[in-house]
Amino acid sequence: MRTFTAYRIFEESGKSAGRFVELNLDDLDSGEVVIEAYYSSVNYKDALAATGTGKVIRRFPCVGGIDVSGVVASSSDMRFQVGDEVLVTGYDMGVAHDGGYAEFVQVPADWVVPLPQGLSLFDAMALGTAGFTAALAIHRLEQNDLKPENGKVIVTGATGGVSSLAIQMLAQRGYRIVALTGKDAEHGYLKALGASEILSRNGLTMGTRPMEKSLWAGALDSVGGETLAWLTRTMQVDGAIASFGNAGGIELHTTVLPFILRGVRLLGVDSAATAMPLRSHIWQRLATDLRPEQLSKVVNEVHFTDLPQVFPKLLQSKLRGRVVVGIKAVA
Repeated sequence: MRTFTAYRIFEESGKSAGRFVELNLDDLDSGEVVIEAYYSSVNYKDALAATGTGKVIRRFPCVGGIDVSGVVASSSDMRFQVGDEVLVTGYDMGVAHDGGYAEFVQVPADWVVPLPQGLSLFDAMALGTAGFTAALAIHRLEQNDLKPENGKVIVTGATGGVSSLAIQMLAQRGYRIVALTGKDAEHGYLKALGASEILSRNGLTMGTRPMEKSLWAGALDSVGGETLAWLTRTMQVDGAIASFGNAGGIELHTTVLPFILRGVRLLGVDSAATAMPLRSHIWQRLATDLRPEQLSKVVNEVHFTDLPQVFPKLLQSKLRGRVVVGIKAVA
């Protein structure tokens, strides 16, 4: 096979530095399935890895990108045939195994998900890890008895990729959604996605008591830190929080009182390591009852060559929604 282009991240002088390089399959980590990549996406984790802002990559050098969709180019596993449309998200992709920012991707067969009927390869990456995380969070909340009639559901970091998709999914299922954001200029955008109310983070008084007024039946939190602590204090009796991000910090300072006096449930959502049976189920839901009807409203597409310019914008909160990376030019 000819050489191909990949965006590889190196450690240089103790810092992460990414650049485009030419590789062949022998340069990549091993795997039973070779995928010709059509699309990838840019997640917060990708931006942390590529810039070295966060200690994300566990092995250098490493091709970045925790998501990819494309067509099987070769396979030594009978489950996949040349020409099959597939996707991969999570696992060690882009952090300890060469990832999706390459024209060809080589991965273990056990990581590969057949593209669900009803989704295109582009749709799969418009959703990507963000959509999968949003759907998994909703699935976990509903497993813990969240229903539309229980009360309001708050979504924090509302203009981010996961939260933008979650708002659409929740709205389609009949939930009353409060979108929490620090971007006051984006209120119209969030209303268009399905938010019933907008709560500005700017000037929000979170209080200091162990328990504040009961407000939320459910919460999806991408922020962590002080915001997550506030959520624990403001949940209704038997309310549930799905936690999947740490944009506001990794520490959590709260008390046991919301948990033992209101029965609040804090649910961790780890999309990277989700076992395949549940992973396949969630992707089927993303192609059916949890498919966002307004997916195009949250998607920005960039060419592969423009990838490095996206990372700082994402970290500086200058983007909203999802970024899809077009790797193969599709006629």
